[in-house]
Amino acid sequence: MGARTKARRRAVDLLFEAESRGLNAGDLARERAATPVTPAPLNEYTITAVQGVVAHWGDINDALTTYSQGWSLERMPDVDRAILRLGTWEILFSEEVPDEVAVSEAVVLATELSTDESPKFVNGLLARIVEVKPTLV
Repeated sequence: MGARTKARRRAVDLLFEAESRGLNAGDLARERAATPVTPAPLNEYTITAVQGVVAHWGDINDALTTYSQGWSLERMPDVDRAILRLGTWEILFSEEVPDEVAVSEAVVLATELSTDESPKFVNGLLARIVEVKPTLV
């Protein structure tokens, strides 16, 4: 597993944990960077990604709500929400990651962390966001 892939996984973990505990994910990432709870410190990309998601929280949630046909954010599994928020941030707001890579990595995370139906759902929703990206940014 590459460093960027591991960083994404940790970003999803932080986004999931913060939402589950009712915390601000950016604050949690800064806290974990300052005082790691694992032997390996947080990768810089993990912090950048979590802070990026937090900075664009409203826009990301609006895009997911608009294009997730028949699924409200609240209805989605918690881990899928975290994966989708990270993927949407990479697609819409990160110039470092090609859109296809963001979608592919999100599908891998959904395959590893969520339900059997999640990879297809994540792929379809993020592909739609890629498709409409010119109208969103």
